[in-house]
Amino acid sequence: MKITFMGTPEFAVPALKKINENFRIDTVYTQPPRKSKRGMKELISPVHEASKKLNLNIRTPNDLSSDLEFFKSKKFNLAVVTAYGQIIPDIFLRECLFINIHASLLPKWRGAAPIQRSLMNKDKFTGISIMKIQKELDSGPVLLTKSLPINIYSKLGDVERKLSEIGSNLIIEAIKKINDGYDCEFKEQDHNLKSYAKKITVEDEKIIWDIDAETVAAKIHALTPNPGSYFYHNSDKLKIFECKPSEKKSKKPGHINVENESLFIACKDKYIEILEIQKPGKNRQKIKEFLKGYKFE
Repeated sequence: MKITFMGTPEFAVPALKKINENFRIDTVYTQPPRKSKRGMKELISPVHEASKKLNLNIRTPNDLSSDLEFFKSKKFNLAVVTAYGQIIPDIFLRECLFINIHASLLPKWRGAAPIQRSLMNKDKFTGISIMKIQKELDSGPVLLTKSLPINIYSKLGDVERKLSEIGSNLIIEAIKKINDGYDCEFKEQDHNLKSYAKKITVEDEKIIWDIDAETVAAKIHALTPNPGSYFYHNSDKLKIFECKPSEKKSKKPGHINVENESLFIACKDKYIEILEIQKPGKNRQKIKEFLKGYKFE
């Protein structure tokens, strides 16, 4: 079976390695190098870096459509896609079977930010779906799924790592089924139950205190470590990375209370206790250390 892999971020690396170890990848597609913030050097994607170490053939077109002739010439049997960063053009879908490692339990949370939206929604479970790619976004039939329990304390970075590992194992099982042709049934999604995970915006990062404490906590952890959730104190943009709802009943949303080297901020129903925070241009700090050098007035 001739396999091509399409992925870009760290999330995709375990699947890349495991597929290559079990089946051998012919060609890897990943997003092209980008300039560093200072523009001094080009930065390659985590998948690009891992592929170089594995001595794999790497393609980095700005627009996948421009690479159609090469893609056709390779006569791939299977394309595995995970967090590639480009929509696969219809004309490519005619060339071989495309399957996707999607980080949600489809049909829930189709789209760009399924892990973040699931965490922000206070879902009890998220997971991985191995699905066939079709024209409509994340709408294709599903071959395999595996769930992962989550809660309001689950952080994006931790959940990404766990789902990445689950996906890397599940894709091997999927490829074996496809290769053997045994017990390989792609089941249609119930499209009536679909929901969409919109891309995270700067507005999503802003903390709104006039909602319940559990929802605030879930949102903060859903954006940890990146991009982080913020609020303003005076002119300082402060980012929160860890918190927990307290039993203290709130009076006014946004009210700040410092006591016994602890920081509490009022939500609609009760206060949350801030455990880790960051001020502009500084490293993240545990709250006890932070309060030694910062005063809330």
